[in-house]
Formats: sequence, structure tokens, C-alpha cells
Amino acid sequence: MQGRLRRHLRAVGALALSTLLAACAEPEPVLQKVAKPQARPAVAPPPAPVVAQPTSQKSAMLRSYLHQVEKAQLGQDLLRQDGGGEDTPFTSEMLARNFEQIALYNEYDGDFSGQGGASPLRRWESPVRMQIIFGDSVPPSQRRSDTAKINAFVRRLARVTGHSVSVSDRPNFMVIVASEDDRVDALAQAAEKVAGVSKSSLRAMRNMRRDTYCAVAAYAAGDNPNVYTAAVAVIRSENPELLRLSCIHEELAQGLGLANDSPAARPSIFNDDDEFALLTRHDELLLKMLYDTRLRPGMTAEQVNPITRIIARELTDGPV
Repeated sequence: MQGRLRRHLRAVGALALSTLLAACAEPEPVLQKVAKPQARPAVAPPPAPVVAQPTSQKSAMLRSYLHQVEKAQLGQDLLRQDGGGEDTPFTSEMLARNFEQIALYNEYDGDFSGQGGASPLRRWESPVRMQIIFGDSVPPSQRRSDTAKINAFVRRLARVTGHSVSVSDRPNFMVIVASEDDRVDALAQAAEKVAGVSKSSLRAMRNMRRDTYCAVAAYAAGDNPNVYTAAVAVIRSENPELLRLSCIHEELAQGLGLANDSPAARPSIFNDDDEFALLTRHDELLLKMLYDTRLRPGMTAEQVNPITRIIARELTDGPV
């Protein structure tokens, strides 16, 4: 526009031209940055707090009974937590004999109702992946405490055995902590999560006797009937703290292949006298023996015994 005006108005003075330009020029728009309203990112609502469901009178009575049991045992100097000492020496020969009784016999028959018989050596070959299921009635404080204790014991089992044992969201070994009120539902969840475990196979655990504080069932669903591929442990949440921890130690260790108890085993949790509450040094050596590479699942007592005597001597170097 300014070029055309210069060509047609050459005779007009500079002042007139500037006036005309000022009159004809359109004002430039003033551009302003206008902030657009921004959508707020979606914020997930906080998870609902875990609130324990009220327990039934049956569960409350069982809790009272189990607290009385623990109190009575502690009053008799049972449920020791020291792992043994000078009063509980054992030799390599004793260790080997205890291994035979505990690893090569069943504690119960299939429905937990009677004594089991001799069995080949059984253990896991694949990694053991544990997961915890809590019943709805277990309060948050107990869940936190039990989770920490189970996780710590899982790490100990891995260290002692040299086998892969861990906590995982792809479980093949379920650890259930539940009450009389919610054990059945928790068992149903376990059957859905672990291949090779059916609801019918857990029937005995749905109807546990009052004096059964905890239990474990291990399964061999692969080609070798002596290689475990799945397990489910049940621990009564009504147990007081020490009894509950004792159950964690015994059932998780038994689920690895130490399936029996022996009255001769000392110092050991694999003894029904309840002298010891927690896994002892003696028991750690049994687990080391079980997962020694010189042993194989399916071996009989006749095949195992000469080898375990050698291993026991290596581990103890005489009395300990």
C-alpha cells in the first residue's frame, strides 16, 4: 500500500504524505498469548484401607484356646528359640539317622488322619515361588508383621538350601494365614492361583482339627512323582505370635521336602514334643543335605543312606 501511494502522489509534500499514510494505514493487531485451560491429570483414588472383618465366636474361642496352649508350653520351658546348645549335642551319625526318618517318611497319609509310611526322597527341582494369602479377618498389623517374618524366612531357606526360593507374584507355593471364618475362601483362592492344585485336593485342610495349628501339602504334578511342583501351607491366624512363627518355620521347611517328624530329632522343630519353636542349626543341616547335588529325587533309603553319612560328616566334622 505504501508503494502505490508514493507512485500516485509524488507532488504531495512529505507532511501531507505522512498524514495520509497515518490515516490510511490499518492498525496492527496486538497478539496476546491466551492460556488455554489445561485438563487436570486424572488422580486415582487412594486404595481403600484394609479393615479386618469381625470374627465369629468359634474363631474367638479357638484364639483363646491357642493362647492357653502357648502359655502352658512356655511354662514348661518348651518352644525354645535358642536353636539348641551344649545341652543338645548331636553327631554326624545322629544327623544322618534323623535325615532318614524326616526326609524318607511321610508324617501323615493323604487326609492328615494317620501316620504315613516310607517314601523315596522328594524335593523341588524348579525354583520355589511363594505368595501369601491373608484371610479377610486378619488385621493389618498382623499382616505386616507376618509378611515381614515370612519374607525373612524365605530368604533364609534360599541361603541354607542353595536352591532358588523367593516371594513372587507367580506362585507355586501358597502360604495361607487365615482364621476359621475365612480359611475355606483362602484355600479356594490358592487352588485358582497354583497349577496342579485343585479344591478337592485341599479338602483335608478345610476341616482341620482344633489341635492342628498348621499344615502343608506338597504336590508332584510333573513327570517325576518325587519332584514337587506345587505346595499349599495353612497357618491358623488365631495362633498367638510365637506359635504362628513356629508354624511358618515348620510348614515352609516341610514343604521343601522334610515331610516327617521324629521323636529322636534334637535340637529340631521336626519333633512333636514342641521343645523348639524355630528352625535350629540341626534343621538347617537337614535342609543342606536334602538339596545336596549328590542326592536325587526318587532315591530310596538304601541309596540315600551311604551318601548322607558322608555329607553329615562333612557338615559336622564330628559332634557339634
